[in-house]
Amino acid sequence: MGRTNPTYRDALRAIEERWAEFRQALRRRDQPRFDRLFEYAREHADASGLLNHQNPLLSALLSIDLEQEGRLDDHEERLEELEAAVAARDDQESAPPDSNP
Repeated sequence: MGRTNPTYRDALRAIEERWAEFRQALRRRDQPRFDRLFEYAREHADASGLLNHQNPLLSALLSIDLEQEGRLDDHEERLEELEAAVAARDDQESAPPDSNP
């Protein structure tokens, strides 16, 4: 016997197809960003498939949010590292010169 419900990946593909005209209407620079959002959704397809929600778009949106949260965390971590490096450099530059002969 076959499955009675389409797989989440099938549903996600159908959502992407329904939004194809929207994608085409986007500026060329935004089209890769649009594509990336669906890549994010596909990254969590296994978890979304287990949910088997009536509206697969909700799972896709949460998956996109999770990926973007991860990117934000990475950027915040990198920013903290850069700020610490700049502060350490500024401390070295503002330290009085060594007076030992």
